[in-house]
Amino acid sequence: MDLLGIGLRIVQFTAPTAFAAIGETIGQRTGVLNIGLEGTMLVACYTAVVTSGATGSPWLGLGAAVLAAILLTLIQAYFTVVLASDQVVAGTAVNLFGLGLTSTLFDLGTDRGQKLFGVEGFPKLFGVVDPVLLLLPVFGFLAYWLLFRTQVGLTMRAAGEYPPAVESSGFSVVRLRMIGQVICGGFAGLAGAYLTLGISHSFVQNMTTGRGFIAIALVTFGRWKPVWVLGASMLIGFLEWLQFAVQGKSPVPIQFFLALPYLMALVVLVVVGKGTQQPQSLGVPFRRSE
Repeated sequence: MDLLGIGLRIVQFTAPTAFAAIGETIGQRTGVLNIGLEGTMLVACYTAVVTSGATGSPWLGLGAAVLAAILLTLIQAYFTVVLASDQVVAGTAVNLFGLGLTSTLFDLGTDRGQKLFGVEGFPKLFGVVDPVLLLLPVFGFLAYWLLFRTQVGLTMRAAGEYPPAVESSGFSVVRLRMIGQVICGGFAGLAGAYLTLGISHSFVQNMTTGRGFIAIALVTFGRWKPVWVLGASMLIGFLEWLQFAVQGKSPVPIQFFLALPYLMALVVLVVVGKGTQQPQSLGVPFRRSE
């Protein structure tokens, strides 16, 4: 495989985690920690495959996955943002729900002969690159522009730093956080859809295998800055590509390479996360009465 092919494969493996991490960056900037990213991505994975298999269109599968992820994220956000429930508890519930729902539907679909394998992927531009991959740097730049170059982005960041100041300025913290969660859910849907339609062309149980949690770790690695988060995601993409590149070619057990992305995430949390200045109100429910 030439260097161009290797580079495209690395970007391809980068995309699911990177899309999820970019959306999570925006959500965390508003003060909401979306622990339910893993379960949301799983639901998006299943929705993308089923819709694409039923319609024959990967684009409809992508759209349905994004909508399903936004809906699930909004339900979670209702509890964490509107009702000010514990964000970790609500996110864990979403993860369990996503895993249980998709596993049950997978078993039922397999028994009915539903098309969950070999679904059509995205047509390649010039026969080389998936068009969805071109969105990755574009969305990374747009996320940076939104957060650091617009008035809306300034208020969203303020909602994650000192919510009372936002309220006293005439803005709604709840509304800003809900907007952040809609964006976060949309990116999680895009991540799940690309994992199935762009890489595996199928659905298997628990196929996200911790990518949602890795995405959360990458937000810390990237210091809550979309461009840095995108760069950190490339490292994870390289490690995922390495798993396939060394299969049958290295005396080192393949399990070591399979564990590398998760080991890197742990190193990020332990080493890079120490002393990192996160948004002051990240994970803290906001109540107007306070």
